[in-house]
Amino acid sequence: VRTLGSEAVLCKHWAEGSAGIEELAYKVVDLANAGHSQFSPLYPDEMALFQKIETIAKDIYHASEVIADKLVREQLRTWEDQGYGDLPICMAKTQYSFSTDPNLRGAPTGHAVPIREVRLAAGAGFIVVITGEIMTMPGL
Repeated sequence: VRTLGSEAVLCKHWAEGSAGIEELAYKVVDLANAGHSQFSPLYPDEMALFQKIETIAKDIYHASEVIADKLVREQLRTWEDQGYGDLPICMAKTQYSFSTDPNLRGAPTGHAVPIREVRLAAGAGFIVVITGEIMTMPGL
């Protein structure tokens, strides 16, 4: 691993409990404090909700467009007017593809992302966007 420019930390938490993962925890803290992260948010909090959805669909899922009916768009605007516009977006979609079609495997490009429903999870602090034919887990 080292010859490839990486590091590995042996963890034995399964046998030693928290003591077995302590070395990894310290390594993670060291890396986080090293200042080498190139992280930047995908979108600013103040971006419009539908624009956040489009940004995720186009920049992450390589979609060409997001399809949402008038009711979905109006609901998003209502939430913005009610002060929820700064919340992040949680996209619920198939795990098999970057598209919403589970049979279109991998990372296709140029597809459309249809929005079926949006849900406000105010207590959790995010907006859930239901895409395609997906069932959500309890709590989402």
